[in-house]
Amino acid sequence: MKNEKSKSGFFGRMNDTNLLLTITIVIFFLMYIGAIVFQGGGFTKPQMFFNILNANAALIITACGMSVVMISGGIDISVGGVVALVSMCCAVYLDHHDGSVFGSILIALGIGLAYGLVQGFLVAYLDIQPFIVSLAGMFFARGMTTIVNTAPFNVADEEFTALKLTRIFIPGMGTTNKKGIYVPAYVEIGVIVALLVVIILFAVLRWTRLGRNFYAVGGNKQSALMLGINVKKTKFLSHLICSILAGIGGYVYFLHVGSGSASHAMGMEMNAIASSIIGGTMLTGGVGNIIGTLFGVLSLSTIQNIVSSAGLDQAWWTGITIAAMLCIFLLIQSIVMAQKKKALKA
Repeated sequence: MKNEKSKSGFFGRMNDTNLLLTITIVIFFLMYIGAIVFQGGGFTKPQMFFNILNANAALIITACGMSVVMISGGIDISVGGVVALVSMCCAVYLDHHDGSVFGSILIALGIGLAYGLVQGFLVAYLDIQPFIVSLAGMFFARGMTTIVNTAPFNVADEEFTALKLTRIFIPGMGTTNKKGIYVPAYVEIGVIVALLVVIILFAVLRWTRLGRNFYAVGGNKQSALMLGINVKKTKFLSHLICSILAGIGGYVYFLHVGSGSASHAMGMEMNAIASSIIGGTMLTGGVGNIIGTLFGVLSLSTIQNIVSSAGLDQAWWTGITIAAMLCIFLLIQSIVMAQKKKALKA
């Protein structure tokens, strides 16, 4: 009876993924509500939240791809370089070669696909460490970005500019400014793309065999082999999905900034990893949730906005805050997982 009662408790009922997801969502809402209560200002306006989504749509997409790789037990630190390369290639194609928006989208997808095929093959079939492969990929992407074009520039293509300035208005969420003019709330096209990616990946991980294979391979590769799972193919597909999403994220980033530059997306790979960890994805693999990754990105951006609103605009304060936040989430993960194991053994 005692054993059954222990297992029916809070820690015993929830699996690892749902438990960490719940913690992430609760902490995000507490953080955002705290910002509204103590700092007020822009945090009280719905557009503030939508601006977080607008500014981080590309990060949401790349972090989702990162989560897939991390769930399967790997890592990919080339995503920031891929985003920069996609932005520069598309910018040069549109401005210097009179290209079309459709053609630039194909370029973005092509770069992501090429990266996924090469890195996935090296990691899965040649058994090279994913960190080493993606590190080389990051350096290659950054180098190629500079080769494509050295000077940063804004894209003047009319078709692209019209797409960049397209807004999706949110009914009933606007505010009235000091002049008494109603300002509707809006999101950019990239936000819609990011939310679609979240929904699709959530469905894939939750309800498909491929999704279950990602968790199985990340949790225990030997057990996955005994279950008849093609581990090499699963690893290959995880890296392929991550790189394709980096290509899509690169185009969404390009849509947001409207320019090409070798300095674009600096540190995005680290933010993607941080967002995945904050969202409950374990570095050891086998545990994670795409919805958690979404809230991880929102939490990361919210804490950055809180730091900025507090007047701490220096770059090092943001870095210190993110580091502290990561440590807190890793500590919470460790405590919760330890309590869960203790509850299941009781």
